[in-house]
This record gives sequence, structure tokens and C-alpha cells, in this order.
Amino acid sequence: MLTTNEIRTAFLDYFASKGHQIVPSSSLVPSNDPTLLFTNAGMVQFKNVFTGQETRPYSRATTAQKVVRAGGKHNDLDNVGYTARHHTFFEMMGNFSFGDYFKPQAIELAWNLITKGFGLPKDKLLVTVYADDEDAAGLWRSIAGLDDSRIIRIPTSDNFWRMGDTGPCGPCSEIFFDHGPDVPGGPPGSPDEDGDRFVEIWNLVFMQYFEDPPGTRSPLPRPSIDTGMGLERFAAIMQGKRDNYDTDTFVALTNASADLTHQAVDGPFKASHRVVADHLRSTAFLIADGVLPAKDGRGYVLRRIMRRAMRHLHMMGTTDPVFYKLLPALIQQMGTAYPELVHGEALIRETMRGEEERFKAMLDRGLHLLDDEKSKLATGAPLPGDVAFRLYDTFGFPLDLTQDALRGSGHDVDVQGFEDAMTIQRQRARAAWTGSGDTAVETIWFEARDKFGASEFLGYSTEQADGEVLAVIAGNAFLPEATIGQEVAILLNQTPFYGESGGQAGDTGFLSAKGLKVAISDTQKKAGDLIVHYGTVTEGVLKPGMAVTATVDHDRRSAIRAHHSATHLLHEAMRRRLGAHVAQKGSLNTPDRLRFDVSQPRPITPEELADIEAEVNHRIRQNAAVTTRSMTPDEAIAEGATALFGEKYGDEVRVVSMGPAEDGKAAWSIELCGGTHVSRTGDIGQFRIVAENGVSAGVRRIEAVAGKAAESLTATNEQRLAQLAGMLKVSVAEAPERLASLLEERRTMERQIANLQRQLATGSVAAAGVEQVGSARLATRNVGETPARELKGLAETILKQGEANVVVLISCADGKGSVVAAVAPDLTEKVDAVALVKAASVAMGGKGGGGRRDMAQAGGPDGQAADAAFAAVRDILKETV
Repeated sequence: MLTTNEIRTAFLDYFASKGHQIVPSSSLVPSNDPTLLFTNAGMVQFKNVFTGQETRPYSRATTAQKVVRAGGKHNDLDNVGYTARHHTFFEMMGNFSFGDYFKPQAIELAWNLITKGFGLPKDKLLVTVYADDEDAAGLWRSIAGLDDSRIIRIPTSDNFWRMGDTGPCGPCSEIFFDHGPDVPGGPPGSPDEDGDRFVEIWNLVFMQYFEDPPGTRSPLPRPSIDTGMGLERFAAIMQGKRDNYDTDTFVALTNASADLTHQAVDGPFKASHRVVADHLRSTAFLIADGVLPAKDGRGYVLRRIMRRAMRHLHMMGTTDPVFYKLLPALIQQMGTAYPELVHGEALIRETMRGEEERFKAMLDRGLHLLDDEKSKLATGAPLPGDVAFRLYDTFGFPLDLTQDALRGSGHDVDVQGFEDAMTIQRQRARAAWTGSGDTAVETIWFEARDKFGASEFLGYSTEQADGEVLAVIAGNAFLPEATIGQEVAILLNQTPFYGESGGQAGDTGFLSAKGLKVAISDTQKKAGDLIVHYGTVTEGVLKPGMAVTATVDHDRRSAIRAHHSATHLLHEAMRRRLGAHVAQKGSLNTPDRLRFDVSQPRPITPEELADIEAEVNHRIRQNAAVTTRSMTPDEAIAEGATALFGEKYGDEVRVVSMGPAEDGKAAWSIELCGGTHVSRTGDIGQFRIVAENGVSAGVRRIEAVAGKAAESLTATNEQRLAQLAGMLKVSVAEAPERLASLLEERRTMERQIANLQRQLATGSVAAAGVEQVGSARLATRNVGETPARELKGLAETILKQGEANVVVLISCADGKGSVVAAVAPDLTEKVDAVALVKAASVAMGGKGGGGRRDMAQAGGPDGQAADAAFAAVRDILKETV
């Protein structure tokens, strides 16, 4: 019996032997399609190749592609664990032809692999074709020897593939495996096709048309092939199983779940073990590709997946966080094929543990609320939507988790009511992820890339170079020339200008030639390796074909380099001080600062920040050489290089090393990086951390300055300290002690003043007199600068003296009026303190206040109107008593 890993290898090796390039799986976060939440098919990474916007050095490819379907229109989450073939994460095996071979070769390759390579019996196989695709039907007859009874024609869109409303499209042909007549279900296209007897194992897409609006099609000049075979489904067939969860990989994971929870694999928690096994794969791979749990977007989908698995573990009796303990079992099964699991193990583990700790803190309370509400429901009645929303908003229960918790109880959720309560949050979530893939690259840049080739970057070794103007572009058009004042994008055959990428800001500077000058305000990368200069013509006329000298702004580049190199040292210092889970989640390197976001589950303490800053400055003072080498990604990682998970790396990568060899690594800091750096760490100068704060769940942000920016910050701080010392009339060294002494003196004086004010305010009321207003004995006091927070206590003290049964106090601290009214218990039926303070507030320009009938407080902007306020109080009392 072949294992899943052996099947994957055999598939890729077979197509490699047929001239296909084995292309590694792309990230689960699409880099070329802003409409997708996750990579949901094997062809996603080749989309621009199929549309002609991009070219590759090969015309045949094969992949084992990571796929997640747990959000958007491709969402299998609710069915996972309860069916035989639904997964949130799965592997899509595929072979692709980009204008090379077409239907005959695609059908022959597939048939030979299945029947000869994997040895499936031919009488167990049947195929579908699009109803109008006579070519495919004829090829299946001639190549595979299938008769018409085993070639099923499907007239629906199920067998016609489209990339979108416009673009490449074409008919499909699916291969099905027949489990035999003892299994319920009918062939594809029949009323019983949803049964388990006939299982689709491979889909061949024949891209042969281009669809234009409104629905017109024209033949593609170079028809192409896109196929997809679900590895989990195929492994089940190869291993004699009818259920994907009975294959070797899933058996290993469900057994690990059973060992951890002490619940039998095939017992009452069978579905729970399956949910945990499936969600473990999604969780680990998404985190490895740079997704972290969050309140919206991709991070929200990840959080839903994680919390669903964690709830099932809770159902099986676990009380402490345990989900992360299953990670070694997954790495053992899939770490060889997907080394990102091994490289990201520390980050994945810490993220899983931290998320489960947060969820465990709320889970019991949320489930208790759910049980209480469920007990109030009539048989079959849905859970009110507002309750489901409260579970989401207060306890972090996604809707599907609540539905899953109700499964089997005879209750569902009032989804519409939930959606009504969630409207604002849902709109925010949609806004967060719609178009959240990399910005769709304009067609013109692919045209330029194909026409002119990649830009040659010379900026690692020079800041000035000659180049030829290849194109002048404005909007979406190539221009024959640009004149003074015109803002354009410019392509050169070679340039020292760095295009913004990897967090490093693009260069500025100018292009010049005799009679020509162009001010460059920004440089960006387009279409992968095209360097685009954005500038304004300030002198002369710019035309394609001209020779120009490109000059980078040296001071600005130097400042950016210092911050970028400091970021590398900062990253390594944080990993060593805080742990291996620290991984870069974003960075920005500009001339005046650096910003560095990292995966870190808790705030970084001041002591830790001080240690990190000291370590970076120590490495700067070592003045070690900064070296760069080109090597394969695998070689770099083997030497201890830090790679950014989810980043795409080519066959060769640039490896930046800083500091002496330590701890078995070739250098203290080793990272894969295409940016520009200082020559020696000492060139960075000073390094100062300015701020640390959280930007999202599990992500902390460090803001810092280096080089001249750090010197400027230090000088400014020293100047401020000198000014402070001068004001205190002491030396800088004595300033902290003197300031502490003054603050203590002030606190003592404030206490004394407050005590004197209290004595004045609460002194004998009789001495100050009590007014008789009707049956009320009114005591009024303007207590001056007494803080408003003191008024209630003063009023209570005066009231207790017994000489007045209504007390109204007003303070005018900072020019604003604050009023408190206190009424004795025997008078509250007639006199309402709230009415008194409202009248006083209006007199002081306010709008009223609040409180109880016996004690209320209000305010107004005019503290000088105390007399008018007291008069308003008297008028109220005259009317009521």
C-alpha cells in the first residue's frame, strides 16, 4: 500500500519524467489575485501565465499545491468532520501546459499514470466530458479504450470551466472511480450522483477559448491544460478506503488526538477527532504562510478554524491548552514535503498555545450561557440571533461554532437575527479582506516586462549609473515623449534606484542628460522584477531611447540603509531575548525611522526592550562586516538564515549576514533579503527604540531610529533635559532628585490646601448662616478652587451637622463651574437634588446633570455665575417647599 507521501512523490516524479518542471506550492495567501481570500486551486499561482500577462522559463509544470477552502464562496468548514471527503485544508496535485500540449497528451498522461503508474483497474474508471466536446469523447475512446457507456456527457457548467466573466475558459473532463454496486449512489449526471459509489478523482480542464463580454468566445492561439487531483481522495482509493479520514496521514493525526484526549478514535467523539485533525492542518499551514488569528479578514477565518478545533478538544475533556501538542505529529507526517512547517514550528506552536489560552478563558462562560439559553427554547425552536451575536461579541464564538455546538440538539440559530446584529462588523470584515491580496498589477507592466525583460539593478554597488530609457508611461499608455511639468513612469534597462519592496522605501534622486533633468520622487517594483521610476520632467524633453545618468539621493539612501540593517539586528536580538516564535510580520525602513512588526503574544516589558536595544548597540559597536551571498533558499536556511514565511523566493536568494559566527550559525544574524545595507554594522551609528505597542492580536510593533535620526533624537532629549535642569536651577545629574523633591512638596501642599478648604467649607454652618426657604433650611457655599471630586464629601459632612437640610456647593476650579446638591432624607419627597443641580447648571451655561433625589452633581462652563446658580436653586425651592 502506498502512503500519501509516496503517492505525492510518485505523481510529481511521473510528470517530471515527462518534461514538467516541479514547481513548489505557492503560499496559501494569493500573491496575484486580490479577489481570493486563500489559494483555492492549483492554478492560482499560474493565473497570470494563463492570461498571457506573465511568462515562465518552462511551458510544462506540475505541483502539489496547498489549498484552503474555509472562507468566501469556497467554504467547506461546516461539513468537516461529518462527511467522508470535506476538508478545510487539502492538497491539489496538478499538471499544467502553457501553450505546449493539449487534449491528446493530457488525456494520455492522465490515463497512463492512473492505470499503469498507480495500477487502478480500467473497469473501475469512467469519465465525463462536456456535452459539446466531441474531441475529448473521441480521445477517451481511442486512448483509453472506453466505450460510450463509460463516457458521460454533461451539458451543465459543472463541466465547463471559466476563470471569470472574461478570460480563458474551456470544457472539462473528469475521471471517476467506481467503488462498486454495493455502495449507494449513481453515476455523475444522474439523480443519485451525490452518493458515495462514484468518486471524482481528477479534473482535466482544456483551456481553448477566450471569453469576451457579452459572452462571445474566440479560440485561444495557444490552448493550455490545467488539471487537479485531490490527493486525499486519491490516497483513499489507493489505500482501499472509502473515507479520506481512514488514510494514513489522517489516521496518524486522529490517533494523536485520541492519545492526547484519552477518547477512542471510533467512539462517540469520532467526528471531533476528525475536526481536530483537519483543522490542525489548516491552522499550521496558514500560520506558516504568515496568517495570524485576528478579528477580521484571513485572520478571522483562521481563528474560526482554531476555535472550532479547540471546542471539540474541550468536548473531549481537555481542560488545559493542548491543541499545539499535536503539532509534532503533523510535522512528522508532512514536514518533509512542506519544510515551512519545520522552519515555522516555534511560531506555529506559540500562536496555537496563545490562542487556546485566550479561548479557554472565555469558553466555559460562553458554553454556560449557551446551555442556559438552550434550556429556555421550545422543541425545535432556533436560538435567537441576538444570543448568538452576544456569544460572538462577548465570548469570541463565531456563528458556525455556535451552530456546531447546537448540532444534534434539535436547535439551530436564527441566522437572520444574527446577521442583523452583525451588519456593521460584517461590513468591516468584508472591507478588510476584499482585495486584500497583493494589488492587482496593471496589464501594462506585464506588457513592459515581456517587451523589455527584467530591470537590472546596480544599486548594491553604486548609487550612480548610465542607462537607456526603454519606456515612458503615463496612466496605462506608452508615450512617445514627456515634456516639462509632466508626471510619468520611466523604465531603464539598468538602474541604481531601489524599487520599494520588503519594507524598504524606494529611492529618490534624478535622471539627467544634456538639456534634460527628471526629478524622481519614488521608485516601485512592478510585475515582480520591473523597476519603475516615478518622476516629473523639470527640464527638456524625455524620450524612449535616450541615454541618461541615474543618480540616487545619497544621504537619503544612506539613512534608509542604516535603518534596514538595524532592523536585521533588531530581529535577531528579539528572537534571542524573547524566543524563536518571534517572526517578522511587516516592516518599514525610511530615511527617518524604522517600524518593525513581529509575532509576539504579549507586550514587551521595558526591561526586555532595554536589553534588546543594548544588544543591538553592542552589535553595532562590534563594527563587523556585513556580507552578502547568493545561494539556494535551502542552502541559506541550512546555514541558519531566517526566511519570511509566505514570501516567494527564486532559485537563488540574496543572504545578508552580520556579526561573528555564534551558536553554530555562520554569523550572528543571517537573513534572506534583497534590500540594500551598510558595509559594516558600525555604519549604522546609534540605535534607539522609540515605542512599542500592539497592532493586532499576537502582533507587536517596535518603532525605532538609527544613524543620524538617532543622533538627532539623543541631541533633542539632551537639550530638553538641560532646559529642565536650568529651570530647576541644578545640574543635569541633580535634576531627577530635585524634580522628585518638588513633586513631593507639591503633593504635600495640595493635601494641606484640600484640608484647609475642607475646614473652611465644613466649618460651623451657623456661623455662615442658614437660609430659610419655605420649609427648607438651605446652606450654600462657593468653595472656590476646591476640586469637583471633593464636593460630594463636603456636602455630606455639612448635611450631617444637622443645621441645614439642603446643601448646595459650587466650585470654580479652572474657571468651570461644578455644583453638588445634597438633600436630607426627610425632605427628598418634596425636594429633588437632580432638579436643583439642573437649574444651577443651566444658570452656569450647562445642560443639566444627574444623580439621585438625595445627591446629585452637574456642571457648566461659566464658573463665575455661582450667584446666579444659587438664585436658581432658591427659585426651585420656593416653588416646591
